[in-house]
Amino acid sequence: MSPSDNHALDRLIELARSIEMTESQREAQRRSFVYGNTKIENDRITRELVDEQAERLAKAVDDN
Repeated sequence: MSPSDNHALDRLIELARSIEMTESQREAQRRSFVYGNTKIENDRITRELVDEQAERLAKAVDDN
């Protein structure tokens, strides 16, 4: 990687640090992370399944 590439990457990282995600963006990123990591271990995992379980968990937390 050239020095100018390093500088550009450092600049992008710095810009990314200043971004504040909304709660819905954070939840979407969390679900995407869960899907990606569980799909590696189990091919039967779907995005729909992750969404269903996330909704179920959120409801259980709200009920308590």
